[in-house]
Amino acid sequence: MKSDQETGFPQISPLGIDGLLVRFADRFDDSANRAALAFRELADEMADVQETSTSLGAVYLRFDPHELPHAALMDRLRGLLAERNWYNAPLPANHRIWRIPTVYGGAHGPQLDATADLAGTDADSAIEELSTARLRVMAIGFAPGFPYLGQLPERWNLPRHDDLKTAVPPGALCLAIRQCVLFPAQSPTGWRHVGSTAFRSFRPDHDQPFLLQPGDEILFPAVPARDFDRLTEAPHGGASCEPAQ
Repeated sequence: MKSDQETGFPQISPLGIDGLLVRFADRFDDSANRAALAFRELADEMADVQETSTSLGAVYLRFDPHELPHAALMDRLRGLLAERNWYNAPLPANHRIWRIPTVYGGAHGPQLDATADLAGTDADSAIEELSTARLRVMAIGFAPGFPYLGQLPERWNLPRHDDLKTAVPPGALCLAIRQCVLFPAQSPTGWRHVGSTAFRSFRPDHDQPFLLQPGDEILFPAVPARDFDRLTEAPHGGASCEPAQ
């Protein structure tokens, strides 16, 4: 990532009467995402910041403007931004590694063959590459518990479909623009459906409804289709989770 003198980032902007937005880029960039995740971790420790959230390359902070004027918080944030190169920041210390069993192709991934062809490879090679890729939860958005996962190699920089005629099931693993997404519920989509999991990232009836957090890393190891019914009965769809080393 180029320096702030060259790009104009990071930027701090008011967002409503009680919010500020710290932006690290105006388009997706891996280092900007790392910066946003790391800066949010710091913002969460600020006693007078009431809420934070991240997008692919920005951090939102909500505060009480009666207790803390916009200008005062902006000055403090500028000081924090100047303390280090946030674009080189490590992932949050409390992030986790998930392994989510995935059935690729066939009825569970009906667009795998066409997607692999567009990427200049075959289905078997695509499964090998996708099942061993270590992807980061870059942001949660669009729907509750809906993760944007990346980044895949350049060959997977494929456009989304122009129409939304196809609905994918809960747990669908879909791909486009060097990213994967994991659907928490049935939804129409233009993303390319390459696999299915029994994992549910949003569980509204649980004490912890959101299983994934920005900064977590995920692998989607391939399993045979005959295992899918068993995975639907397993906790978290057969997924495992461990602290990152």
